[in-house]
Amino acid sequence: MASSVQNNRSSPAGFVYNCMCCKVCNRVCFRAFKWIPVLLIISIVTWSYYAYVIQLCIFTIESTVQKCVYLVIFHILLIMFAWSYWRTIFAEIQPVPDKYKLPERELEKLLSAESEEAQRNILESFASDLPIVTRTMSGSVRYCNRCVLVKPDRAHHCSICARCVLKMDHHCPWVNNCVCYFNYKFFMLFLGYALLYCLFIMATCLPYFIRFWKIYQEYKHAHCDRLTQNGTIISKQCMDMLNGEFGSAANAGRYHIVFAFFVSMMFAISLGSLFGYHCYLVANNRTTLEAFRAPMFRGGADKNGFSMGVYNNFKEVFGNSPNLWMVPVFTSLGNGCDFPVRREHQLQTFTTQEAHGYESMGTTRSSFGDGIVYPLPRQDEDTESLLSSERWERWGERAQPYDERESSSYDEL
Repeated sequence: MASSVQNNRSSPAGFVYNCMCCKVCNRVCFRAFKWIPVLLIISIVTWSYYAYVIQLCIFTIESTVQKCVYLVIFHILLIMFAWSYWRTIFAEIQPVPDKYKLPERELEKLLSAESEEAQRNILESFASDLPIVTRTMSGSVRYCNRCVLVKPDRAHHCSICARCVLKMDHHCPWVNNCVCYFNYKFFMLFLGYALLYCLFIMATCLPYFIRFWKIYQEYKHAHCDRLTQNGTIISKQCMDMLNGEFGSAANAGRYHIVFAFFVSMMFAISLGSLFGYHCYLVANNRTTLEAFRAPMFRGGADKNGFSMGVYNNFKEVFGNSPNLWMVPVFTSLGNGCDFPVRREHQLQTFTTQEAHGYESMGTTRSSFGDGIVYPLPRQDEDTESLLSSERWERWGERAQPYDERESSSYDEL
């Protein structure tokens, strides 16, 4: 009996210990699994180095000058590509500044609020001193329940990283990181140099691919393959082919070169489309999320709300120094929290009462200090609710603030 009681007493502790071990094991396995795409890219690049440098440049190309030129250009592109890829993966993603996080006192007030309007007023009051111009679909302040903070403009919550990310573009499995304000320039350079790397390999391998194809056709036309299989005495032409271009060593190298041509062509096609799309986004100062859903301002949705012209949009990502545009060092303008916006969206910071006063008149004041009052399109605030049907356990049965649709699948890409 005593032994049974002792076992019953010890079993809950053992169960908890086993559960903790399972959670830790699952967490480690998940983190390791996320590195598989990165390791795949590294393995392909490593193989391409062997195929191009060893099999093509050293064993196949006969001209010394041609070898040197190809090797120099290849290694320059490879270094810039690898450097950009490294910076994209291991860029330090800074957290949202503390001024956007709700203090304990404000959080308690938010939790204890009895109505949706009270919650809206609390968030509006807290955000009155923050440099934010974007809103939710209903016009309320963008708020993240999981991080307990007011979202800066263009920031979104990433479910994979489990945090809010400044100027989030998307979460990319090929770099195992969020593409955002802190590494978007590196990501663009990574795409650009990877495209050039593939195009260079494809262009320089093409003549040898054509040459190997012609030799193979001659080999088939002479029926060397059939003669070899049947054990028939083969001609001098076949013997020359087998001892030369179709010898065992040359045969293996030829397949590496041909395969490098096809792999580089496939990657060049996919990288070209992706790089072109992101060039379009840079030119219009949009993120991938904003391309799917235009940012919402007080005056309504505007897909070009952050666009300041193609050249200024380019400099916002790549910086003011042309000498560093093509180098993977951080030169992006701003701080990732507030961005230049078009004049009609530039709002002066008001208190909650002043903001409601101007909204009730259907007008807003310019942030240029010129005293001009600009018309503000009216919106029916009652058509959409600040609250969502999604329930968070930690809010209990009380009304909870919810950043409507801001936690949709778009934010969690």
